[in-house]
Amino acid sequence: MFKKVLIANRGEIALRILRACRELDIKTVAIHSEADETAMHVRMADESVCVGPASAQSSYLNIPAIITAATISNADAIHPGYGFLSENKRFAEIIEEHNIKFIGPKSEHIEMMGNKIAAKKIMEENKVPTVPGLNDLSDMKKVLEFIDDIKLPIIIKAASGGGGKGMRVVNKIEDLDESINAAKIESKKSFNDDTVYLEKFFVNPKHIEIQILADSNGNVLTLGERDCSIQRKHQKIIEESPSIVLTNVEREKISNLCVKAIKSIKYEGVGTLEFLYENNNFYFMEMNTRLQVEHPVTEMITGQDLVKEQIKVASGNKIKFKQEDINFNGHSIECRINAEHPETFIPSPGKITQYHQPGGLGVRVDSAVYQGYIIPSHYDSMIAKLIVYGENRNECIQKMKRALEEYVIIGIDTNIQLHQKIIQSSEFLSGKYDINYMSKFE
Repeated sequence: MFKKVLIANRGEIALRILRACRELDIKTVAIHSEADETAMHVRMADESVCVGPASAQSSYLNIPAIITAATISNADAIHPGYGFLSENKRFAEIIEEHNIKFIGPKSEHIEMMGNKIAAKKIMEENKVPTVPGLNDLSDMKKVLEFIDDIKLPIIIKAASGGGGKGMRVVNKIEDLDESINAAKIESKKSFNDDTVYLEKFFVNPKHIEIQILADSNGNVLTLGERDCSIQRKHQKIIEESPSIVLTNVEREKISNLCVKAIKSIKYEGVGTLEFLYENNNFYFMEMNTRLQVEHPVTEMITGQDLVKEQIKVASGNKIKFKQEDINFNGHSIECRINAEHPETFIPSPGKITQYHQPGGLGVRVDSAVYQGYIIPSHYDSMIAKLIVYGENRNECIQKMKRALEEYVIIGIDTNIQLHQKIIQSSEFLSGKYDINYMSKFE
């Protein structure tokens, strides 16, 4: 097991990793920007190192500074969390070159699955259903023929990256050229790669993802699915598990295919395969080679600590439980609490003057904010995750309703009010919502 882990992240996920390390008796090193000097993860870590000014580019994305911090603190492993450098192949390579363990997959797997075109090919080879698409957009005649075959609408996507960047939906053929060029420009700016491809655009799908865990001994397990369909501009807002639209047969079939595909590439660590689901069919989109923001809902229904397991397999340990040992119980929902206006969605940095988080049986809050904390303007607006567990979905919804009512954050705007509207809507209550649900609030 590792002796000391450097946490290359901030906010709630840095604190989440820190807690897992502490329970495993591992010392921690927190990195921080100048803006995060008073952050909770800095206060709680065994050591801390400032890696640069407030901007993410100068601090949390500053690879030389992070490697230096790991070296001077004698850390033997680095946990990237999610976002920032968590899926940066070069970062993982450099860590490996410095004889420090990257708590995540091998750099080759980050590269392999980070390119959506390559990832899709691997899935096709393993009989995992994929979205109909075309990778080569250089021959416009072939592009038009393909579109004529699959029919509009289509979506142009960046081959690298994610988070909704480099995406354009095309509803009219006369908009095709402009959409391709716009996607390329945005992709180049966001990921330094202007490679784009096109796929069939599904009008009313759900977004379903499969959580996997793999070790270096060839063991691959699935920990169920999450429904992440409630999202705004491709950014998830609410997640729940299990999905109420899947049958046990569908769930088992897609999970087994995912396990087979992951085994075929000898993947190690946690990972998530993301799918569109429409008319009882799955269509693979991409794989995230990191811990997901929404991992707590999986932990709640399985009782498995994904962060601890991630650290254990990275240290070379074999997974100590088998697929049949994983029990799926009850229901869990997660609401992402953002520092933003609930109607305009404008970010709301500033000082939290009053703070009280909900509690009670089956209520979990993953957050690093506190009363008096000043939320910087330099980073993502998510400040907390509110997760609840119930014996069934109805109980879970009632518990989330109560927890949202209890949650007090004053001094800044938050989207708590928006969450209250969503969970009481007829679409959410019935489970008959898809990825377009949030358009009614825009």
